[in-house]
Amino acid sequence: MSGERPGGDVLHVWQGDELATRGGGGAADADPRLLVADSWLVDDGSVLALDVHRDRFAGSVAEVPGSPDADEVSAFWTAALAVLPRTGAWFPRVELGAGDGAEDGDRARLRLRLRPAPPRHRSVVLATADRDPRTRPTVKGPDLAALGSLVSEARSRGAGEAVLLSPEGHIVEGAWSSIVWWRGDALCLPSDDLPRLPGVTVRSLTTLAAVLGVDVLHDRTRPDELDGFEVWSLGALHGIRIVTGWIDGPAPAEEPGRLALWRGRLDRLRRPVDG
Repeated sequence: MSGERPGGDVLHVWQGDELATRGGGGAADADPRLLVADSWLVDDGSVLALDVHRDRFAGSVAEVPGSPDADEVSAFWTAALAVLPRTGAWFPRVELGAGDGAEDGDRARLRLRLRPAPPRHRSVVLATADRDPRTRPTVKGPDLAALGSLVSEARSRGAGEAVLLSPEGHIVEGAWSSIVWWRGDALCLPSDDLPRLPGVTVRSLTTLAAVLGVDVLHDRTRPDELDGFEVWSLGALHGIRIVTGWIDGPAPAEEPGRLALWRGRLDRLRRPVDG
């Protein structure tokens, strides 16, 4: 999710009432001026829960002092969707970034970072993070650089995602994903009182589960209590990934067919960007 991608990232900045191209995106996740961000997968013009991404982004922007008003955010969103390619796989990101002090002054800027989608995977190995660097746990953006450092450390240990724990050792979320697990036929999430990002994919999954009559439980669970359980990592890029290992942690399991079934169910919820 960080750095340049094949074909190059392109940065569009909202100026007045239109998007202006600023050129290459650069190492976006390391930008210390990032105040709010939201990203989603566009696969041949289809998106999962785009309205939920919009509401999460707009709601977070509204909480930033001196940010653009709701009408401007709405106009920016419409313009951003208009420039998204309708073919191929893309992972665009909308942003609110602090001004650079020169051209922008102190005014926060709305931006669209158009990025080719990185490779997507069915599975992932987890590693428990040794710290929780989040400063705003319920807002995506300001902590991306710090969370990216945790992912890099996890990769050095042979994992692909880092898991954040509460001070009491309970699972909260992944650095770049939501973590859920299954107890028999019940889908389990971390307790609601553990502060974390309101994940769009996990919301889609739990809504679908409720419609289908699947029990959705919220509890406080430590990694060592998940030995032999099926664990999933959820995110906008990969959708659902099965956890096949946990470095120095539990030995996860997999019920044959369950992952494919739920990945298919989420895929059928995808809708065209244009409506």
